[in-house]
Amino acid sequence: MQPEIEKPMIIELIEAGDKDTLEEKLENWLPQELAELCRDLNVTDQAFVFNVIDREQAYQTFEELEFSIQVELLNELRYRQVQLILNDMSPDNRTAFLEQLDPDHLNKLLKLLTQKERRVALSLLGYPEDSIGRLMTPDYVAVNQDWTVKQIIDFIRSHGENSETLDVIYIVDEKGYLVDDIRIGDVLLSEDHIPVKDILDGKYVSLLVTDDEEVAIKVFGKSNRVALPVTNAGGLLLGIITVDDILQLAKEEDTEDIQKIGAVEALEEPYMDVSLTQMLRKRAPWLIILFIGEMFTASAMSFFENEIDKAVVLALFIPLIVSSGGNSGSQASTLIIRALALGEITILDWWRIMRREIVTGLYLGLILGFIGFSRVTTWHFFTDIYGPHWLLIALTIGFSVFGVVLWGTIMGSMMPLFLKRLGLDPATSSAPFIATMVDVTGLVIYFSFASTILKGTLL
Repeated sequence: MQPEIEKPMIIELIEAGDKDTLEEKLENWLPQELAELCRDLNVTDQAFVFNVIDREQAYQTFEELEFSIQVELLNELRYRQVQLILNDMSPDNRTAFLEQLDPDHLNKLLKLLTQKERRVALSLLGYPEDSIGRLMTPDYVAVNQDWTVKQIIDFIRSHGENSETLDVIYIVDEKGYLVDDIRIGDVLLSEDHIPVKDILDGKYVSLLVTDDEEVAIKVFGKSNRVALPVTNAGGLLLGIITVDDILQLAKEEDTEDIQKIGAVEALEEPYMDVSLTQMLRKRAPWLIILFIGEMFTASAMSFFENEIDKAVVLALFIPLIVSSGGNSGSQASTLIIRALALGEITILDWWRIMRREIVTGLYLGLILGFIGFSRVTTWHFFTDIYGPHWLLIALTIGFSVFGVVLWGTIMGSMMPLFLKRLGLDPATSSAPFIATMVDVTGLVIYFSFASTILKGTLL
């Protein structure tokens, strides 16, 4: 039976306190499935499940849970269970959990670790926040460059059980400095007597322990590896980082960027776990900034008050004009932000990007400008709302949309690069932020065209 189908029956067993039957039913469940089950239970029932499942299932399931659930669960579990889970966890996952705790809680849990695991935990926690050092694991297989294939295979059989991955074997010299890495397939397909140095290609890729997390994401994206070695500046092998950690990290980075693009400060916890106070603190500042920015729109409109009084019809098209510029700017900024995040472009490409966006903006402006012109022209045949100067009004709208779209496209593409150049996060040039800036300048463009084209007639 599928876990989803079995879930109602499992919940009944939990409520009935039937440990024996529950243990039998959950025996073959995967950690991901058990974690999904726990998310639907209160903390007391979660603890009951952890009392039933075996030791390996317990720590693997715990690693799959969100931080808020993990903290509540540890407070509910028995002392011995907490101790086993923390010591059994992989070093990288344990570090990701421990680094989110307050100092008092952290110190209490560190005391539950064995001497060996405590040294590992403190070592990883000692690296700068958001560095690769926090994510790496010391559980890997490293062998001497002077060994034969048979010696390597024998070593793997004896010491490979606790390795994070056996897909890649790391080759070091007698002092532990990284020489190369080799896929396990190449080892298995080689003759036993062959020295490992004879099958090395020297094409390994490594990360520095102080590298930023974003660097690791980019390097993994360019290399076809399930794991990468992590060294210090001198080349000493310190640990490895696996692709599952990078995938989780990339998910978090993408989530943070998406939230910033929506003009929201990044949330550190899942949406439903964020308190109302925290939510207001994350959203209000940006809305205040955007609101103040929109005040300049009102100021710009008051500056053209005389033009609006003389030609009230111009006011009808203000939403059309400003939204066209805002939409084109938001579109361009989103594309550039994503391209920067993927490493497809750098700030050194600004001139190529500008040329490309100018051409794009010209075509988009022509298309939308023509549609705006056609709209006024078509309406003239069904209503007299635009009066005898309808053609001039149509030309005003057409040229204004063209100019605003072109300007919005240029602004949207250049703003992320400008922020990147200043050392700021390009994602902060969010769609609402770009739209607000273009709104103000768009009104100036609109009424400048209106003053020029309608001078001597409506103005």
